[in-house]
Amino acid sequence: MASSRTPFTCANCARSIRTASTKRSAVRPFSVCAASSAPESTPSTSNDQLPRWRQTPRAMTMPFRLRPQPKQPVWRVNTEQEPLDAMYDSFVGRASDVSKADAGRGREMLTEEVKWLAITHKSFDHGRQGFNDRLAFLGKRIVDLQTSLALIRAPTPPHLETSSNNQVFRHPALEGLENVTAFTKAQVLSVERLAKIARTYGVDKVVRWKPRKSDNLQSSGIETVLAHTMYAIIGALSLQRGGEVAASVTRERILRPLGLK
Repeated sequence: MASSRTPFTCANCARSIRTASTKRSAVRPFSVCAASSAPESTPSTSNDQLPRWRQTPRAMTMPFRLRPQPKQPVWRVNTEQEPLDAMYDSFVGRASDVSKADAGRGREMLTEEVKWLAITHKSFDHGRQGFNDRLAFLGKRIVDLQTSLALIRAPTPPHLETSSNNQVFRHPALEGLENVTAFTKAQVLSVERLAKIARTYGVDKVVRWKPRKSDNLQSSGIETVLAHTMYAIIGALSLQRGGEVAASVTRERILRPLGLK
């Protein structure tokens, strides 16, 4: 049976209840204003629907700049689709060892997001639009493997040949083993040589990065960035088209210009 007595409320509790009700009434007009102004911000919602690789997320953008603008020319990167597709056509398209099912224009080998992600360095927009470090890590492993296989198939230089001793074991499969050294691979895959090849395909025209000095790209590490981008494209191909396609592009478009088969 319910009690008919009136519930008791102490003075302190009553004072807290009155204070809370007063604060709620004071805040209420601000919430009404916010609700009424919400429809005016509809243009920003369309920007929120863009993928991350096409714009900086709003939550990661500061309302104002803390550091002063550097006294150097403003650096601008490519934002057009056609130069990017032309680069992929030149670098990836129609490699001779690629199977007929996968042979075609390079722009069709990767998805739209991966094509932009593979050419985005972590220095661009502070990495807020994604970057290609993981793709480059995988691609470098593939290029290293194909370089080792090419060095094994290459003839041994005269200064590395062993003496004709009858007690030395010889086998045709071991003829080029002396070529696979850390020094040889570092010479073949130097960033200077890879950057030179990348420029022939137009990678330097579309790569997204932010140099430390826009008026001195050499000291800002342009060659390292271009070599890094080449590795990233190979890694992207291996994930989306398979290891055979990535290995074929590596042999045809990287190692063959370097003089290896």
